[in-house]
Amino acid sequence: MTSNSDAARLLGTRIREERQRFAINQMELAELAGLHFTNLGKIERGQANPSLHTILRIAGALNLNPAVLIDGMTPDMLPERPHKVTVADLIRARESGATP
Repeated sequence: MTSNSDAARLLGTRIREERQRFAINQMELAELAGLHFTNLGKIERGQANPSLHTILRIAGALNLNPAVLIDGMTPDMLPERPHKVTVADLIRARESGATP
């Protein structure tokens, strides 16, 4: 799946920076994470939307808390977000008798 969202690009940048900090190449990290190196390359370029399991595998291979990889990301970084209404908006609308 092609992503190209701000969130995917930021995740990829963070993974690449961590990998480079350890001076390992994509093939080495992919092997450690149980991924194909082409998939890791797509993730690092922000062209893929990795699953939770894949993010956890990469974080584990980097000996990194996965929260570091997604820290500060928001739903506004996703393309074509279907709803901008949050649960707080829904509750306020219910309490006021309005429809969000």
